[in-house]
Amino acid sequence: MRTIFLADAHLVAPDDRNYRLLLRFLAELEGNTETLFIMGDLFDFWLGFPSHPFRQYDAVLVALEALTRNGCRLVYFEGNHDFHMGPIFAERLAAEIHPGPAVMTVQGRRLFLCHGDQINRADRGYRLLRRLLHNRLAGAAVTHFPPSLALAIKERLQHASRSGYQAKSERWDYRGIIRDFAGFARQQGCDGLVTGHFHLAYCEELDAPPFTILSLGDWMERFSYGEMRDGELLLKTYQASPLTRGD
Repeated sequence: MRTIFLADAHLVAPDDRNYRLLLRFLAELEGNTETLFIMGDLFDFWLGFPSHPFRQYDAVLVALEALTRNGCRLVYFEGNHDFHMGPIFAERLAAEIHPGPAVMTVQGRRLFLCHGDQINRADRGYRLLRRLLHNRLAGAAVTHFPPSLALAIKERLQHASRSGYQAKSERWDYRGIIRDFAGFARQQGCDGLVTGHFHLAYCEELDAPPFTILSLGDWMERFSYGEMRDGELLLKTYQASPLTRGD
């Protein structure tokens, strides 16, 4: 059985190519995947309102439910576009939800797992925004505010993300930042780092002692994901036949 790591699909609408390919990919995982780690930003925006206003994601939820019903463990690391996951993920999908990084042993390897939005410590503006949005008080408030508030937050986050990503990628060496953070993960006794967020797709082996960096890329243009078999971390790209109207 294999373990799959997936991040940064930023799903918007069911007719989008990445949305349709993801449904096909999830169906192909049924019966052969022990654990699916969703490493944040599966959705372009998700906030766990009990009333579930995000009906455009129903097909994805059904696909995830089919996976869990067939024995696949679902582990969700919240991102900067999806957080306070709510009862659908906690109860209906029985997902193991992590609001921040965690160290886990997977197939005998001690891995530092994270979405990655906290790796760049120099991005102080975002770190402040994250503390405001991800704290427990904000999570509790979700049950009392109207879903229309979600749309206002969504628009602000999407605008900030789109306008700032290019500038930040030019300002900072993301690959170097990830490599530096790997040193911190090593200090925690880990022999691997799996991260999303940066939309960089690469797998790098470090030595002395052996350590693997797996940066997952994205499911928007690259359709890249991570796979683990027999303790080996691999970067893969989804290869699928062309979509038809029925897909």
